Amino acid sequence: MPISLDSRIPDGDLADKWSNQQANFKLVSPNNKTKYKVIVIGSGLAGASAAATLAEQGYQVDCFSFNDSPRRAHSVAAQGGINAAKNYRNDGDSTYRLFYDTIKGGDFRSREANVYRLAEVSGQIIDHCVAQGIPFARDYAGYLDSRSFGGVQVSRTFYAKGQTGQQLLLGAYGALNRQIHLGKVRMFVRSEMLDVVVDKGVAQGIIVRNLVSGEVSRFNAHAVIIASGGYSNMFYLSTNALSSNVTATYRAYKQGALFANPAFTQIHPTCIPASGEHQSKLTLMSESLRNDGRIWVPAKQGDHRLPADIPHNERDYFLERRYPAFGNLVPRDIASRAVKQVCDKGLGVGPTGHGVYLDLADAIDSSGRDIIEERYGNLFEMYQRITSENPEKTPMRIYPAAHYTMGGLWVDYHLMSNIKGLFVIGEANFSDHGANRLGASALMQGLADGYFIVPSCVSHYLTEQKPQLVDTTSDSFNEIDQSVENRVADLLSIKGQHSADYFHRKLGQLMWDNCGMARSEKGLRKALDEIPKLSEQFWQQLKITGCGKELNFQLEKAGRVADFLEFSQLVCQDALHRSESCGGHFRQESQNAEGEALRNDDDFSYVAAWQFKSGKSNHQPEPATLHKEPLRHEAVAPDQRSYK
Repeated sequence: MPISLDSRIPDGDLADKWSNQQANFKLVSPNNKTKYKVIVIGSGLAGASAAATLAEQGYQVDCFSFNDSPRRAHSVAAQGGINAAKNYRNDGDSTYRLFYDTIKGGDFRSREANVYRLAEVSGQIIDHCVAQGIPFARDYAGYLDSRSFGGVQVSRTFYAKGQTGQQLLLGAYGALNRQIHLGKVRMFVRSEMLDVVVDKGVAQGIIVRNLVSGEVSRFNAHAVIIASGGYSNMFYLSTNALSSNVTATYRAYKQGALFANPAFTQIHPTCIPASGEHQSKLTLMSESLRNDGRIWVPAKQGDHRLPADIPHNERDYFLERRYPAFGNLVPRDIASRAVKQVCDKGLGVGPTGHGVYLDLADAIDSSGRDIIEERYGNLFEMYQRITSENPEKTPMRIYPAAHYTMGGLWVDYHLMSNIKGLFVIGEANFSDHGANRLGASALMQGLADGYFIVPSCVSHYLTEQKPQLVDTTSDSFNEIDQSVENRVADLLSIKGQHSADYFHRKLGQLMWDNCGMARSEKGLRKALDEIPKLSEQFWQQLKITGCGKELNFQLEKAGRVADFLEFSQLVCQDALHRSESCGGHFRQESQNAEGEALRNDDDFSYVAAWQFKSGKSNHQPEPATLHKEPLRHEAVAPDQRSYK
């Protein structure tokens, strides 16, 4: 099928595009909605809110989660807050300012129309969640409280202590449970999508493996929504849950969906540093701590005194020094690089030297211990349990780690991929964050997509579809089902000597060293040379005990690592072709004398959408084919991003 990159952005003024689009959407009558079936893959904030909303509208919904409960989705780990342009503080915030901050924070690599819609819908999210009973923080007078996050100069982040994601997910989970109880949603837990069925360029259903019994099943639908999250676990050590993976989006990519900007991966600056090779994941300390915490290192190399013994004039508050306008609240990509630079100079703290101090002592002195504990108490408790250090007495030690992924499947303004009927929402798509996501925008996008945007877009799409479903015994289902069975059989047949974790750890180190915080042509070419060799070893030396028709965690992990081994080559290919620095994509060849990123708007102001190209081996694809969607900057002219 020919590839079309029609973004379907409506005509008219930026502020009117979404309202005009909604007014012109076709509608399915209430009596006909029960005739249509929608599949939702994922039950985090984006997936649960989409499934609940579509079911409330009257559609039949099947929702799939590889967890044992939707409540275990990784959305619970988004601690700090959710952005919305409510301007309750009367500090100059507005829909346009939220839009502008997001465009600038993404280093001018976002599609303006999608970002403005996100800002426009943000206020509705807060109202909806308050109505659900989400316990947002409130000030003394009872009004909703808010705080600042990186990359902005207003207080627009609404929060529930340090557990905002968990509380918002409970709200979406409650809405989803209500529809399950009413029989409008069929919930399939411990079920993993292993492929999407595409017939004549249209998504018709999915192939799913029951992770308890091992049974492979077929499900058909009139529309499929992927809400499976991001792919930072490609780096092995990341802030993501251990089971987070790229399988759903990568398998859709192999069926013809374009993958956009895969190299745009985010490194979060405030994570607990790795303490040794035994670790399997890293823990995020919320960016909200940078509201009150000050980040510093000793001013001189070799100063190993306790932090309390180092006077203020012998400390380097390097973010405040380099970026006086924003200080500790610069965007994540800038803060992460600055932390890496001081550690590379030998000023890092902690046993490994890979850490800086995040110090709340001044905030406790000025605001009082009770106030600071009210804002961050559960974060303090979590840090103390992990490190055995009390952050109220000793500064936290933090270091950057792989976190969020701005890349994802390409979607148009309707959040539909180039495969008709295949919608992609939340972190699984590329659409809103450009080359860097501002803090507290992930929850905003997930709920905007799920509650307010994709239901309207799916309804419009379904008006053009006949109620009849493609039978699950059709040739298209048979073919994909057989390929899934063959892949499982191939994995089980290897009989090698190394676990999937062995290969995952090696891949993660390769990616972190060569396609992590800093990238170069030499390093990327090295990764593109080494990863296929590692993949070949995987398919020769993998060891999986047990069989496919039972609960088998090793088989689950092996399938996901196999996808990471292929997908990581696409990430490196994208990073190599984009010879500029922008946001989280920092090419060492593209920086100024002060070490700041240098964009190349003349050559790279576009969305890089990659098309899968099969190779001679089922496990070694050929380099992908690049398609470009030019970015039109009509409201905000790109300039050199500065937070000084």
